[in-house]
Amino acid sequence: MLFLCSGNSCRSQIAEGWSRQLKSDAIEPYSAGIEVHGLNPNAVKVMAEAGVDISRNRSKHVDQLNGVRFDYVVTVCDNASESCPVFPGHAKVLHVPFDDPPRLARSARNEEEALSHYRRVRDEIRAFVVTLPECLLKLR
Repeated sequence: MLFLCSGNSCRSQIAEGWSRQLKSDAIEPYSAGIEVHGLNPNAVKVMAEAGVDISRNRSKHVDQLNGVRFDYVVTVCDNASESCPVFPGHAKVLHVPFDDPPRLARSARNEEEALSHYRRVRDEIRAFVVTLPECLLKLR
């Protein structure tokens, strides 16, 4: 399963981290972006608060995963959905948009308020990952 986002810096990294933590017996997760923006330090911080270490992850462009055949591609932002490349084989594409924490954090008055956006989206992504892979069966 590929989690695809704009820059593979935050939401897709969080989804990959939760999938590895919660669903490693059922999902082989990857994450990538249609661009590469580097790993977001606040995403690393809020995942560590939840007991998930994504600090060793790296931001990847989707083209770096050309040799991997995916059963499912989950776009986690509108930009990735609109720019989603065509995947060979039988990959099912599902769009599950989540708010962009870095964008929301720009208007925050302080670090705690900024992190609250990251925590909310982290928890929303976790709630989605918990439903995997069962929720994907209806796509077949």
